[in-house]
Amino acid sequence: MKKLFVAFVLVMAAVCHINAQQAKYVFYFIGDGMGLNQVNTTEMYLAELEGRIGIKNLCFPSFSVASQANSHSSSNSVTDSAAGGTALSSGVKTYNSAMGVDAGKNPVETFAEKAKKAGKRVGITTSVSLDHATPGAFYAHEPYRNMYYEIATWLPKSNFDFFAGSGFLRPDKTVDGKDAPNIFPMIDEAGYTVARGLDEYKAKRNAAGKMVLIEKADADQKSLRYAIDRQPGDLTLAQITESAIDFLMKENAKKGFFLMIEGGKIDWACHANDAGAMVRELEDMDNAVKVAYEFLKKHPKETLIVITADHETGGLSMGRQSGGYTLNLKALSYQKQSIDVLSRYITDLRKKEKVTWEDAKALLGEKMGFWKGLDITWEQEKQLRDCFEETFTNNRAKFDENMYSKTEQLATVAKYVIAEQAHLMWTTGGHTAAYVPVYAEGAGCHEFEGKMDNTEIIRKIAKVSGVKW
Repeated sequence: MKKLFVAFVLVMAAVCHINAQQAKYVFYFIGDGMGLNQVNTTEMYLAELEGRIGIKNLCFPSFSVASQANSHSSSNSVTDSAAGGTALSSGVKTYNSAMGVDAGKNPVETFAEKAKKAGKRVGITTSVSLDHATPGAFYAHEPYRNMYYEIATWLPKSNFDFFAGSGFLRPDKTVDGKDAPNIFPMIDEAGYTVARGLDEYKAKRNAAGKMVLIEKADADQKSLRYAIDRQPGDLTLAQITESAIDFLMKENAKKGFFLMIEGGKIDWACHANDAGAMVRELEDMDNAVKVAYEFLKKHPKETLIVITADHETGGLSMGRQSGGYTLNLKALSYQKQSIDVLSRYITDLRKKEKVTWEDAKALLGEKMGFWKGLDITWEQEKQLRDCFEETFTNNRAKFDENMYSKTEQLATVAKYVIAEQAHLMWTTGGHTAAYVPVYAEGAGCHEFEGKMDNTEIIRKIAKVSGVKW
C-alpha cells in the first residue's frame, strides 16, 4: 500500500508539473535572416556605444534558454524563407519556394491552424507585407512563394483573429499578371475590419470581430520603413505587438492565444549588406520582444516566448583580415539612413546642375558620417571619388540590385566603406546554411534546450501549449 501511495504521489507530481508548464499564451518571434552573428554584432555594437568592449544585453538573448537549430530545406542545404517558414510553422521540410505544402505539393496543416481549431485566438504579424513568405507560411498553401495574390486569398479563409503588416504586394493581380478581384472586399466579406494605421486601429478596435492592421494608405505597402529611416507616425513592430495582444485579449482569450511576430526587415538589410540598418532592425525586433516579455511578467506561469530565425542572410563575419584582430562597431552609429534611402538622395543629387565632388562629399558626410567624425582612409575616399567620377560624368547612373532593392553604385561603395570601418565583412547577398539561434523563456521553455532541427521547434511549442499535434 505504501508503495502504491508513493507511486501515486510521484504520478500526481509529474502531472502537476506538466500542467504548471502548459503555455496558454504563446509568442513566436521569427527574425528573418537573423543568424548568431547578427545578434552578437548588435550586442557588441551597443556596448561600444557605451565606450566599452563586450556586450550590452538585448532582451531575448538573455532568456533562460539559448540553443540552435539546423535550417536546411528538403531540396538544399541552403533554405529560402518559404521553405524555412513552412518548417517553422508546420514542422515539415519542403522544397525551396514552397509555402505551406510538402515536397509533393500537398497542403500541410500549420500549428496556427491547429491552434485555431483548438479554440485559441490566433495572430499573424510582420514588418513586411502579409503575403510574404514567412507570414504566408502560417496561413496559406501554395507551391510557389511568388504567388502573392493567391497567397493573400488564403487570409480571409483562415478565420484567424488578427493580422498585421505593411499591406499586400499584389492585391488585385495574379502571379501571371492578370487582373483579379481585389483582396480587400474578400477580407471585408469574411468579417474582417481593416485598419490603416494605429489611430484607425484604436478607433475600430471595439466594434471589430477580426482585424487586419496595415500601414496608412499613403505609406509603402511593401514593408514598414527601416527603423533607421523611421518617421513620426510610422507603424512599428512593437506597436503591432501591443495591438495584437490588445486585440487577442479583448474577449479574455479563455483558451489563450498564439501570436507569430516576424522581424522581416532584418533579412532585407542583410540581403543589402547594410550593417547600419541591420543592427537597428535587431534592436527594433528586440523592442517588440520586450512588449511580449512585459506580458509574460504579468502571466508568468502561462506564457511562453520563443525566438528563432528561418535562416541566416549575408554570411556576416565579425572581423576582417585587413583590420587585424579588431572590431570598430561604433562606426555604424555614424550611418543615419539606410543604404536604400542614401541611394535616393544620390539620385536626387543628380537633378542639380553641375554636381561636384564636394556636393557628393557633403551628402556622404551628412548621411554616413564620412569626414565628420568618421575618418575614412585615403584608399576609401579614392573608391568613393572614382565611383562618383564614373557615375556622375555625363549623368551615367549605374545601379546594383539585391533581393529587395536597387541602389546607386555610389551608395554601394559607401556601405562597403562603412563595413570596412566597422571591420565587418559580408560573404554573400543571399542566404547561408549557418545554424540559427533559438531562445525561449517562460512556461515549458526548457523543452527548447539543446541543438535541434527547425522542424522540432513548432512541435515543441505544440507540446508545451497542449495543442494536439
